[in-house]
Amino acid sequence: MGQPVREYLLTLCVTVAVTYLLTGPVRKFAIAVGAMPAIRARDVHREPTPRLGGIAMFGGLCAGLLVADHLQNLNGVFELSNEPRALLSGAALIWLVGVLDDKFEIDALIKLGAQMISAGVMVMQGLTILWIPVPFIGTVALTQWQGNLLTVALVVITINAVNFVDGLDGLAAGMVCIASCAFFLYAYRIWFGYGIEAAAPATLFAAILMGMCIGFLPHNMHPARIFMGDSGSMLIGLVLAAAAISITGQVDPDAMALFVGGERNATHAMLPVFIPLLLPLTIIAIPMADLTLAIVRRTWNGQSPFAADRGHLHHRLLELGHSHSRAVLIMYFWSGLIAFGAVAYSVHSTSMWIVLAIAALSAVGLILLLLPRFTPRTPRWAEFLVPPRYRHSARRAEAAAEAAAREATAIEPAPVRPVVAGVSGVNGATAVGARAHFPDRRKAESTR
Repeated sequence: MGQPVREYLLTLCVTVAVTYLLTGPVRKFAIAVGAMPAIRARDVHREPTPRLGGIAMFGGLCAGLLVADHLQNLNGVFELSNEPRALLSGAALIWLVGVLDDKFEIDALIKLGAQMISAGVMVMQGLTILWIPVPFIGTVALTQWQGNLLTVALVVITINAVNFVDGLDGLAAGMVCIASCAFFLYAYRIWFGYGIEAAAPATLFAAILMGMCIGFLPHNMHPARIFMGDSGSMLIGLVLAAAAISITGQVDPDAMALFVGGERNATHAMLPVFIPLLLPLTIIAIPMADLTLAIVRRTWNGQSPFAADRGHLHHRLLELGHSHSRAVLIMYFWSGLIAFGAVAYSVHSTSMWIVLAIAALSAVGLILLLLPRFTPRTPRWAEFLVPPRYRHSARRAEAAAEAAAREATAIEPAPVRPVVAGVSGVNGATAVGARAHFPDRRKAESTR
């Protein structure tokens, strides 16, 4: 095989285009069939919004695989491996269950069973973990049952981690897009850096997953016009898990021994990325942390681990005072730092500059987290460098103007009414509730 950079780019663009173009008709279809659940207590949006965005994402997945199958260099992935067909089979099953859940609200245990069955379908077609590279020991071969159980566990954990983090507009799609981008860079390096063609399926899966998320994001950014729903979150979680399984359990570390002098040294050299890909703790570290904290919190409170609440990380950011958009960007920042930091460390694990850069960026991330807790005093000469909310002169001028306007009109400010769930006027494009009532106007007294 040649180096199919242009073919990967073509596959990515086709996946983006198909996903983007399908999302609009899917939104109209979701509204027509009533896939717009009422506002729940844990939701952060203020009006019913259609789901079923996973239909468009599944269409992008199918289009990406179809185009790759007809390209000269990528066609070998389908000829030499059954993994693309295994992925499509498992994805179709989990997608169908997600569509039914978006419409009819399936029980959590039924969805868990469907996730395990989808993982089993991929295992039956050969997408399973065969061995694990262990540091200082080498390659540990797994029995069939061990590999199958580990594969199912990885798929279920990843699906639920992505599903749990899907709580803000554009959050899950953006975080998975960042993870798949970092994943693509590493898998491509394994394929062409070491000449290991067994990494080709994972590289293709990562490129297609990136296209699915990029194509859906314009419709899902705040304020979202459509949600991906469980049909989308479980789908992209499964694709991400399939890529991790493919490159971790299928790539033989013996092939890298030629470059570093031995199997044990090869395993140790690739440790910074092999272990994270085994259980993708760095690629989806934020969703995994959110999943773990949610299970512990709900179990401690005597609730079911699948019971919904408002204790997720993105809810905590909103409670700290961050806006919706800033909370999403902060989660993007940490996901990118962890994912790309792991990839960079795997390339130059002996470089101290990479460690220092990661530490410095982590400090920047902590400062961003604490910004709503205080209002810094910005010097006059630096006010143009900070957002308007931190400009004291602008705030004083605005307050004085409001006070002068009140005195001039001698009208008391109308009481602020809370926004009721389902009331239109927040995002007019998706509002379906009753119209907001205008405040009572005082009758002008006649001078006659």
